[in-house]
Amino acid sequence: MAAPSQVLAPHSTSRFRPPRFGLGGSHLDESEDETAVATIDAAYQAGIRFFDTSPAYGESERRLGTALQRRPRGEFLVSTKVVGANPEESVRASSERLGLAVDLVFAQDDDAAYPVLDRLRRDGVIKAFGAVSDDWRELDRLVRDVELDCVLLTGQYELLDQSARPLLDRCVARGVSAVVSGVLTPQVLHMETVQARRLSAVCERYGVSLPQAALAFPSRHSAVTSVLIAASSPAEIRADAALVRRPVPERLWKDPELLRLLS
Repeated sequence: MAAPSQVLAPHSTSRFRPPRFGLGGSHLDESEDETAVATIDAAYQAGIRFFDTSPAYGESERRLGTALQRRPRGEFLVSTKVVGANPEESVRASSERLGLAVDLVFAQDDDAAYPVLDRLRRDGVIKAFGAVSDDWRELDRLVRDVELDCVLLTGQYELLDQSARPLLDRCVARGVSAVVSGVLTPQVLHMETVQARRLSAVCERYGVSLPQAALAFPSRHSAVTSVLIAASSPAEIRADAALVRRPVPERLWKDPELLRLLS
């Protein structure tokens, strides 16, 4: 899937670069098997080649594997999360549920997991590992102290909240890829705040919807390699993928009112 807009600065030389957009699997347990598999198929048909899941997402891993086992393995990337006290066992169990080798593994709130994941990376069991958190300060500490390939930030870097910018700046300096999720917030989707309504009015002058701008915005920071989009139906992921494919005029990002609202 093509990038929705150019970045502000050249990308850093990251050790590992996931595809620009991905399907987040957190909602794949909300419907029946058939609908979940159809959602994954729709994402693939829309050009998405990055699929994120977790053992904590109910049937998400199994459903993702059911859909992706029909696809050429070299064409897509799968990430999951470590759960429990044994990272190696967690990765093995995830791979069994998926019926696929896992490419990228994220750990959360478990510094002891990183040496194990590093060994799995060196042994070729996984391609890369990283950390996931909704606290950018925690990820900033880990980027500073651990040789991570990637971080997954769930929130704190989107149109209405750019508090994680110091983390992303450190990622650039350290060659760490940043994956961002949670950009289609209720405020963006339903324009629940004055700031959101003002941003929407500016975007509309350029023929851009607020959700479209929200999907395009994170990748304008040179650390952000990927944006995850959660969906629970084929129609939902098709609609979001259509927004991603629609170009955002570069002049929108230079609009003085937009810059004031984002500052």
